[in-house]
Amino acid sequence: MQFTTLASSRALTAVAAVSIGLLAAAPTASAHVRVEADNPAPGSTSVLTFRVPGESETGALTTQLSVALPDVASARTEVMPGWTARLDRDTASGTVRSVTWTAAPGTGISSDQFALFRISVKLPDTETVSFPATQTYSDGKVVRWDQALEPGGAEPEYPAPMLTMSGVATDEHGGHGPAATNSAAVDNSARWLGGGALVVAAFAVVAALLERRRS
Repeated sequence: MQFTTLASSRALTAVAAVSIGLLAAAPTASAHVRVEADNPAPGSTSVLTFRVPGESETGALTTQLSVALPDVASARTEVMPGWTARLDRDTASGTVRSVTWTAAPGTGISSDQFALFRISVKLPDTETVSFPATQTYSDGKVVRWDQALEPGGAEPEYPAPMLTMSGVATDEHGGHGPAATNSAAVDNSARWLGGGALVVAAFAVVAALLERRRS
């Protein structure tokens, strides 16, 4: 009994230590501007979601977020109560270079809050995309999230939001790449085989009926 109690106490102590470690590491891991998208594919139109936490140690509010875009062909922002969005367009090239969200007076993200900023863009035909961001606070502090990954893949203090493509690339006509083409070919083959089977079955039925009449 004593051994069981001692083992249980050690197990509880280990679990508590792990839990405390995770809680201590969680704020550090999440206290960055991040970007996410559902199944982003090169050349496709996708909705990007920027997760922006408030990190001011003086109680200041995040009142503005500016994100550099890789000269995307098109972009549309989501309506966000309390915030206005402005797209910086390059009229000569017909692309969008950046987007800036600005909070209305008295509005912002406090140090115990985060906000989600969404924009629909046409992604470039690359494997990864970087979105350098600038976070501005009500006390005038400016934080630039624009640092690239360090050698070896280590994350810097102020990393730029990075999106890794995970979907299938699309062509100009809305079609997909070789994988989708192969799938279409397999689908067509299956249809032809299915149709052939129906024809054979029909002939078998007719032959059976004729045989019955002869008998």
